[in-house]
Amino acid sequence: MATFLFPAQSAFYSGKVRDVYTLDELLVMVASDRISAFDVILPRPIPFKGQVLNQIAAYMLRSTIDICPNWLLEVPAPNVSIGKKCEPFKIEMVVRGNLTGHAWRTYSSGSRILCGAVMPDGMKENDYFPAPIITPSTKASEGHDEDISPDQILATGLATEEEWKVLSNYALQLFERGKEIAASRGLILVDTKYEFGKIGETIYLMDEIHTPDSSRYFYAEGFDERQAAGERQKQLSKEFVREWLIENNFMGKEGQVVPEMTDEWVNTISSRYIELYEKVIGTKFVPEKLSDDETFEKVTAALGHLK
Repeated sequence: MATFLFPAQSAFYSGKVRDVYTLDELLVMVASDRISAFDVILPRPIPFKGQVLNQIAAYMLRSTIDICPNWLLEVPAPNVSIGKKCEPFKIEMVVRGNLTGHAWRTYSSGSRILCGAVMPDGMKENDYFPAPIITPSTKASEGHDEDISPDQILATGLATEEEWKVLSNYALQLFERGKEIAASRGLILVDTKYEFGKIGETIYLMDEIHTPDSSRYFYAEGFDERQAAGERQKQLSKEFVREWLIENNFMGKEGQVVPEMTDEWVNTISSRYIELYEKVIGTKFVPEKLSDDETFEKVTAALGHLK
């Protein structure tokens, strides 16, 4: 994918998955087909992954606008969103409905506290928490994000007490809406993360929400039976990519080599992302492949009437 130069562009940032262009008070966010795991960009792009992420995020942002304001203004191309530039909180609001992933690893090590949240005794992996918990992390500019408690957030000035109340309230309401949408599609939203920012004194929801890169979904059908039998849950997320890497002795550590990504495996990943789109959104995925010139024209036209 080309790097663009839009009219009045003042900054450009290329992340692991997204390219972000700053234009005065607007951001143009391009979701690439790159895929990352263990903070490493894998060597081959995944066809239509950018479109899947961008369109799920847009759908979810539009489906939650009654809960809190968000940054999104327009989706001019399949993998591009334009929105308001916010001053970000350097916090990821991670909400967990089930004892899974990092929470389970912490729990199974014997700890019952994660980021200040208490996890009850007697739980099994993937069990529901009595109520969803928030386990925030710091948004690191380099390296890995780190766990942080609400008390530490307040003590370090990452948010004021009033801001923290708003952030946590928004995060829990968004998670509840995400669970409702997922349940209507036969899925369970297990955990997810939200990012927020400010324009003036107003807090906005930013970035993507409820996508396979930011969330974990289980299939609802058979969930209770699998839990009772102690079986692994059937999930819809990019966790299968991480599992494949681990099986092939790669966890992003120094000296480890990313295993070969065959055409067949790349197409399998693409199919899984498309499956998740269709399952979460409830409509058929329509692949769109625009040339760089077509993308540039559509974005430039949209910017013209947003100013």
